Amino acid sequence: MPKTFRPSNRESTIISKIESSKDFARRKVITGIRECREPLANSIATKLIESRLVETANKNMVEEQIGQSLNKLCFADDFEVDYQISPFRKLISTPHVVSLYLTAFVVEQLINHREIIDIFGTDKDIYNTINNAVVKFLPE
Repeated sequence: MPKTFRPSNRESTIISKIESSKDFARRKVITGIRECREPLANSIATKLIESRLVETANKNMVEEQIGQSLNKLCFADDFEVDYQISPFRKLISTPHVVSLYLTAFVVEQLINHREIIDIFGTDKDIYNTINNAVVKFLPE
């Protein structure tokens, strides 16, 4: 997201600094994916299948698809990320951007994969399962 500059009064300076720090934290978390992409994808795929939220006969395919989504997230610009997560933005009050992005991926794209039998649970259940795995690797 581009940095928004406001007139130079104290309140707008503080707001601008808060927004800048949020943007910095978001970029830092997204770039941190590169260091732990494979174990993170494995952990998320395992948790989704163990919690019976995703039904499939091929766990490796789920892991591979999540890994590709994480890789795509690493190189996506802010607009692409915001567009992907926009339907799920109000799902939780302070969402983790990676968890929200992967929730959107699972609900909107992974469900259409030929080896996925079905996806169960609510969007919030899927988010919480993914978020539990993500925060172990990428604390915010």
